[in-house]
Amino acid sequence: MAFAGEPGSFAEDAVLAAYPSAEARPVPLFGDVVGSVEERAVEAGVLPIENVVGGSVREVYDLLMDTSASVVGEVIVPVRLCLAALPGERLESIERVYSHIQALTQAEPWLRSRRWSLLATTNTAGSGRMISDRAERGAAAVLSPRAAELFGLQILAHDIQAERRNRTRFLVLALPDAPDLPVSATADPDGSMRSALAFSVRNEPGTLVRALNVIADHGINMTKLDSRPSRQGTWEYTFWVDLDADVCDGAEPGQAFLEDLRAVCVWVRVMGCFRRGVEPPIAEGGTG
Repeated sequence: MAFAGEPGSFAEDAVLAAYPSAEARPVPLFGDVVGSVEERAVEAGVLPIENVVGGSVREVYDLLMDTSASVVGEVIVPVRLCLAALPGERLESIERVYSHIQALTQAEPWLRSRRWSLLATTNTAGSGRMISDRAERGAAAVLSPRAAELFGLQILAHDIQAERRNRTRFLVLALPDAPDLPVSATADPDGSMRSALAFSVRNEPGTLVRALNVIADHGINMTKLDSRPSRQGTWEYTFWVDLDADVCDGAEPGQAFLEDLRAVCVWVRVMGCFRRGVEPPIAEGGTG
């Protein structure tokens, strides 16, 4: 199963939590995850879609729009961040802090308490590997405790994330004709389902409201609404929704819902239907 980043990343945590027996295969970028799935180099891949603090990962929405792969699952991963550096470093000796921009944002209140230079990297675990490979003194990384241990770094501060409930939601991606994945170890044991949809409406007054009213009229709970530029015209948008329902089986009531939604939209695409992921427990301890 492909994930973007280095061993020790939160994306690898998502793979290990949901599919403990799967081979976690690191690739450099989000696009490489999609490419690996499309080329059948792996059966599935995981991509981060949103974080409690940092919000939506917009690049992933664009990648999903351009792929024939479907969303077949979700994994919610707790995010505990630490500051780590080479053995022998102290907080007072640190000048530069590296990490992915999302992690820097999630730990920003704590990081801004000192006069450090904050430098963005491709991923959290990669920042730790870079410091380790370079033997770079005066530098620290924001990453998971597991990644710090993996790269032989000393943790200088634990739980520096601003939000105690910090977590990232990952989507599992696979081709429609790929072998069925086993049920995720993190899936809701009650079998509760979720559907991810994308749609576009005419750029006219009230068109988005009519689409949202269809969701409400069918008694479906919408858990997320986001938008991205449609790339079909200037200031036109594609809307993304997550629904607490299964609209993929082609039977009632999902079929009636999709027919009503398509009647008020320019187009509708079902990105996937899948078992909801279980929320992880709140991390013990606090920030600092």
